[in-house]
Amino acid sequence: MSRVILLNKPYGVICQFTAEPGRPTLKDFVPVPGVYAAGRLDTDSEGLLLLTDDGALQHRIADPRHKLPKTYVVQVEGEPDEDSLARLRGGLDLGDFVTRPCEARRIPEPDWLWPRDPPVRFRKSVPTSWLEIVLREGKNRQVRRMTAKAGFPTLRLIRVAIGGWALAGLAPGVWRAEEVDGASFGGEEQGRAVPVRRGPEAAGRQPRAAGGARGRRS
Repeated sequence: MSRVILLNKPYGVICQFTAEPGRPTLKDFVPVPGVYAAGRLDTDSEGLLLLTDDGALQHRIADPRHKLPKTYVVQVEGEPDEDSLARLRGGLDLGDFVTRPCEARRIPEPDWLWPRDPPVRFRKSVPTSWLEIVLREGKNRQVRRMTAKAGFPTLRLIRVAIGGWALAGLAPGVWRAEEVDGASFGGEEQGRAVPVRRGPEAAGRQPRAAGGARGRRS
């Protein structure tokens, strides 16, 4: 069996275990030896990050050829209409590549969402709205580049699901562990690997991160 850790990565945390002076990293939140991030999440993005101790499973989760859907909740400047959403869905030429077709829709502001630290800077004269975007690829800063290309700059970006793994129930800086059969995991199932055991529902001691945050296990 392979271990998968689900972390709600807070804003400002660098997606690496190597220490950075004065900057929080994954080591401050997941002091578990032998696990590595399966894919990345930008420092200024929040939400679900998967880590595993299985190198082959790490590759299958991160490799876009396996078409694992990644779901994002995005706050943008402006109010995209259906034509703008159709542009996002149909593929955009970002210069160095053309995005694959994706899912994009407007949603109400999530009522479960935690306040960001630091808060998002708004322009009072410009309205904002929320989108749900589902990608099956993951180029560098792709969601931000897509919404900017469509005329709606991203203000806040939270990844809420990767395949069948979901952020639900995890506060910022909190993680939980699951065991999955890495050998039977496949992209055809779109990551809906069935966990056979969850980590215990107990808070564990973790090192204090920069800014006073404390990672903990759920």
